[in-house]
Amino acid sequence: MFRKSSFLPVQLKHWLQPWQEVDWWLFGAPVALTILGGIMIRSVELNAGWADWWRHWLTGSIGLVLALLIARWRYDQLLQWKWLIYGITNFSLLLVMFIGSEELGAQRWISVFGFNIQPSEFAKLGIIITIAALLHQRSAATIPMMVRVLLVASVPWILVFLEPNLGTSLVFGSITLGMLYWGNAKPGWLLLLVSPVISAILFNVMLPIWGYGIVAIAAWILLIAWIAWRTLPWETYGTLVPVVINLIAGGLGRVLWEYVLKDYQKQRILMFENPDQDPLGGGYHLIQSRIAIGAGELWGRGLHRGTQTQLNFIPEQHTDFIFTAIGEELGFVGAAAVLLTFLLICFRLLVIAQNAKDDFGSLLAIGVFSMIVFQVVINIGMTINLSPVTGIPLPWLSYGNAALLMNFLAIGLVESVANFRQRLKF
Repeated sequence: MFRKSSFLPVQLKHWLQPWQEVDWWLFGAPVALTILGGIMIRSVELNAGWADWWRHWLTGSIGLVLALLIARWRYDQLLQWKWLIYGITNFSLLLVMFIGSEELGAQRWISVFGFNIQPSEFAKLGIIITIAALLHQRSAATIPMMVRVLLVASVPWILVFLEPNLGTSLVFGSITLGMLYWGNAKPGWLLLLVSPVISAILFNVMLPIWGYGIVAIAAWILLIAWIAWRTLPWETYGTLVPVVINLIAGGLGRVLWEYVLKDYQKQRILMFENPDQDPLGGGYHLIQSRIAIGAGELWGRGLHRGTQTQLNFIPEQHTDFIFTAIGEELGFVGAAAVLLTFLLICFRLLVIAQNAKDDFGSLLAIGVFSMIVFQVVINIGMTINLSPVTGIPLPWLSYGNAALLMNFLAIGLVESVANFRQRLKF
């Protein structure tokens, strides 16, 4: 009897051993956000006749189980599968263009046995793994290596942009830039990389071509020339080429605006500048969102008591605009608690990236960190009218099975980095 009773704790300890090194704060914070997300989704849909909150919790439970399983599996085995993962990622995105379902002018979902799968969400994790594997082999400290990473990342980015899915394509850009920076690319190179996009916006949307607009544009071009001269080789051509590219980008910005962007994408940008110009049309969403968050004041109006939320004034509130329900019904205190929870997640991701046993694991953590930070900043920014409406969900809080599942898979992968951070001893 003595041997039998003492055997059980040993077995229990053996079962828990695969998770002994995981970061439980990093597991606990997303679970807490998922629970809160279900509560707020239920509140939003209380008078709408929907019941998505239990699906949110069900998907979150499945994602948590998968994350726990991934955490006890060695992440470095993905190195040998990087090109297979990259191929599957691109193939799934290409498949959307032929058999995908269209909604709101975009073709983003594939229906499999009655379930809608959004490949662009899982492509985020696929590109993180691929870039991490590339930079594990050789850092981005040289221009050829940085260009190689950009070429690899450009294929899924283009496929997502053509769906069209502008929000997710921006997430791809943030992931790539964040991982390049962590992979030793010079900050000046990264600024030069995004400068054509900034020029296209400055020349065509934000600044007039007269008065002080000319001065601002000239100052921007001079800044680009100075950064290129300081950071790039070939002093003459290295300075001239970025300047020419930015001038061309400024001209192509008008072409992009007139012939590439969809009408709803143009409307989002114009309404972001001044939503009050069309309060019952394109600006309605942003105005109602701002009213809802402001109405919550310090402590909120109480769960199920928010007028903007319960009377369904805010379209798509259970998905991209779930933060407005939190702001109205839980107030500044509830919104601040959510931000602190995201801050905790990001801090733990940085700690794991810093303490990873190899560059591959560190880059995986930074890729997930870049993805989450960008989505949180843009989503909350658009609800308080600090950024255009881009259709980016709030991680673990917005309703969306694919996004929720992908976020848990990403956390599970980073937990594997934490779980196996101890270097092998011989």
